[in-house]
Amino acid sequence: MSPERQMGKRKDCVCTELALLLQKLAWKIKKRLGETLPMEQIVLKQHELPYEVAEQLKTLRTNIRFCGDDKRVILITSCLSGEGKSTMSLELTRSLAELDKRVLLIDCDLRKSILQKHVIRGKFTEGLTHFLAGQCSADDAVYQTEEDGVYLMPAGAIPPNPSELLSSDRMARLIAMSRKSYDYVIADCAPLGMVVDAAVIAPFCDGVVLVIEAGNIPYGLAQEVAQKLKNTHCPILGAVLNKVDRESKKYYKYGKYYNKRYEEYYQGDH
Repeated sequence: MSPERQMGKRKDCVCTELALLLQKLAWKIKKRLGETLPMEQIVLKQHELPYEVAEQLKTLRTNIRFCGDDKRVILITSCLSGEGKSTMSLELTRSLAELDKRVLLIDCDLRKSILQKHVIRGKFTEGLTHFLAGQCSADDAVYQTEEDGVYLMPAGAIPPNPSELLSSDRMARLIAMSRKSYDYVIADCAPLGMVVDAAVIAPFCDGVVLVIEAGNIPYGLAQEVAQKLKNTHCPILGAVLNKVDRESKKYYKYGKYYNKRYEEYYQGDH
């Protein structure tokens, strides 16, 4: 390689390194001045929900809104794992955002988070546990998605003391700050029938929605979980019966009756 080409290559390297240094310096200055830094954008999996599911989500969204303007921080939990609470939390977040609302989904399931499974592009580097441990700011742990109004705070690294972190002053402060920045906050928490985490967070929230898998949760366990929520004095806004088998004989009569009444209503003279 000629001396001229070597010199040109060195200049390019120096320019690249200088540009990176200037970029880092600009970010530090913005942080020092308190300016908001651009969030890393996350792309979520897209899938078309069955018509019945989409309609029930709209019903849930409407019912939550009818609970009052003061019900803005909603805790989602279940009795056991695998009942679909995390998927329900994400879809409810999306549904609320469709109303031109800014909605933050906080993944408070610090034991078995599945939020990353819904991501097809982008990576979570910091999350809720990093903020609660004082390792980053709240803004650094929030990720914007390509969907308008949908923001995510992932769980972060799995800690050895989830309940202690969730009951900390920093958690209460996070909820208070989120109220000022978002129209709704959805907190997806670990199953209350297995661990106490949801009861720890509930006092910070405005209401609770309990997700129950149809045909899989004993009545006594559901009652026990409901009582634990009542003990927190956080209002139970309702329950979602999830994974209903519409072909099952248990629901066939109801579905047949409902469809008949539905047709009669729209065929009648109103």
